[in-house]
Amino acid sequence: MEFLKVKNLSKVYGKGESQVTALDRVSLTIEKGEFTAIIGPSGSGKSTLLHAIAGVDKPTRGKIYLEGQNVYGGNNEKLAIFRRRQVGLIYQFNNLIPTLNVVENITLPILMDKRKVNEERLNDLLELLGLQERKNHLPNQLSGGQQQRVAIGRALMNAPAVMLADEPTGALDSRNSHEIIRLLKESNRKYGQTLILVTHDESIAAQAGRVVTIVDGKVTKDERRVTRQ
Repeated sequence: MEFLKVKNLSKVYGKGESQVTALDRVSLTIEKGEFTAIIGPSGSGKSTLLHAIAGVDKPTRGKIYLEGQNVYGGNNEKLAIFRRRQVGLIYQFNNLIPTLNVVENITLPILMDKRKVNEERLNDLLELLGLQERKNHLPNQLSGGQQQRVAIGRALMNAPAVMLADEPTGALDSRNSHEIIRLLKESNRKYGQTLILVTHDESIAAQAGRVVTIVDGKVTKDERRVTRQ
């Protein structure tokens, strides 16, 4: 059974002469545990597709199924629960809460969902991300790369069905960019995490097992690659 299925997805913004088609009948199937990179020029629709999959930008037409569940098939409350529990979303800018320390930022989605923190998973993530010695630090006491690691931990804490990363290295230098991609690949390997990453960087895309190219809202290429370690 397909893990993620995008079927004839379209997204249109505006009306009349100002109407813009961001996605044009996109269809895509992703298997569980795949690392897929989505590339394309600025304004191609790649981030729009990622946000539609995440449940944060409702498509104009078409459907998205995650493990057989219609993402937009329920009410707003069900959609909110889906976003909290099934999706780990990482942005270019980490959006950490400045008054919360590392552990508090990582566990925030769990606490907002009124669930108990899995301490074993938390400690495992702190070790994976190299944040054990920084767990009580506030965001302004961390480097940019460390802040992005916290954002990854926050996204992984819920053990989501899928990790979605939108230009996660866009605000980082090359050394930190390399480290963040290494950590995302490690989470993909260690947890069997399905990872979909949007990037304009060909060198990052080349590390994915599959690369999907979007131009003018349409999939123009879909290829599987032998990944570089």
